[in-house]
Amino acid sequence: MIRAVVFDMYETLITHYHSPLCFSMQLAEEAGIPLERFQSLWFPTDAARSTGLLTFEDALSGILRSCGVHSEARLRALVERREAVKRDCFQHLHGEILPMLDGLHARGLRVGLISNCYSEEAAIIRGSALYPRFDAAMLSWEQGVQKPDPEIFLRCTRALGVAPQACLYVGDGGSHELEAAQSLGMRTGQATWYFQEGVTPMKRNDAFPELRSPQGVLAWIDEER
Repeated sequence: MIRAVVFDMYETLITHYHSPLCFSMQLAEEAGIPLERFQSLWFPTDAARSTGLLTFEDALSGILRSCGVHSEARLRALVERREAVKRDCFQHLHGEILPMLDGLHARGLRVGLISNCYSEEAAIIRGSALYPRFDAAMLSWEQGVQKPDPEIFLRCTRALGVAPQACLYVGDGGSHELEAAQSLGMRTGQATWYFQEGVTPMKRNDAFPELRSPQGVLAWIDEER
């Protein structure tokens, strides 16, 4: 029997694609740095930015300095834009997200979160309306480990007080998260309610059951009972 549901954050509970974008392409353009040059410096820092070794601000500052365009004003403007965009993502929730999370608690289930995130994202997640609804939240920036490492999944199940076999994991499928969860014995479902063909980068993975709406999570739980 399922006793807990664990969610991914980005493109599962919230989406980037109903807000202005602020990824490497936009950061490079606003910094006045050729995209190829910016990404050659940005992508190698991903693991460090995800696991608490390097803040977003320090990573960006290093790139601006390497490219000879650093100023405190430029750095601050880029950081503030990135933070504003990340906060805005929480203003465009699918209308069933909060009722679904509340419905899980009403059914007596524990609710967990596992999110690969950077320093600025971790702070915004903690300040969001979603955060109090989690019984356990494993943010890679704070945990020092990221998906698909099994350890971050096991930390979450331990914090929830349930075995992996008693958990349903729901995510869009990025970072090989569904495969990692399944390998630990977790039930797995692919959230596709934010998918937009040709807009969002996610793809349907037919190896996993599809959840087309948040209410589908509640339906899955109810069918198990």
